Amino acid sequence: MQLDIILKELEFKAVRSSGPGGQHVNKTSSKVELIFYINKSLGLTTREKALLSTKLRNRIDLKGKLALQCGESRSQHRNKNTVINRFISLLQNNLKIDKVRKKTKPSKGAIQKRLDSKKKNALKKTNRKPPSY
Repeated sequence: MQLDIILKELEFKAVRSSGPGGQHVNKTSSKVELIFYINKSLGLTTREKALLSTKLRNRIDLKGKLALQCGESRSQHRNKNTVINRFISLLQNNLKIDKVRKKTKPSKGAIQKRLDSKKKNALKKTNRKPPSY
């Protein structure tokens, strides 16, 4: 992943946002929308594109567009910085390859301990019942 190339490929759109701002909120476009086309990116390898496409398939549309929004702050610049940081962390987290889980069996001692505790609990429950005559 070449971050400097990816940051140049980002598209931004400023839209009006709901939230704090009073009368000023109706006049300014402080919410920032970040748009990134994964399939067209030159900063990602084909393997990275495939990995991101599978991991982020719920967030990517049919054209390969990933869109993030931020409207937390009244400032457009602060929102832009926030959405860029979110985008970078999203890419980094989803480009990590998960370790393959090795299947393991519980030890004989652990199995015996579990069965003993089950027998103990069953005995406890049967002792709570009233005696039958």
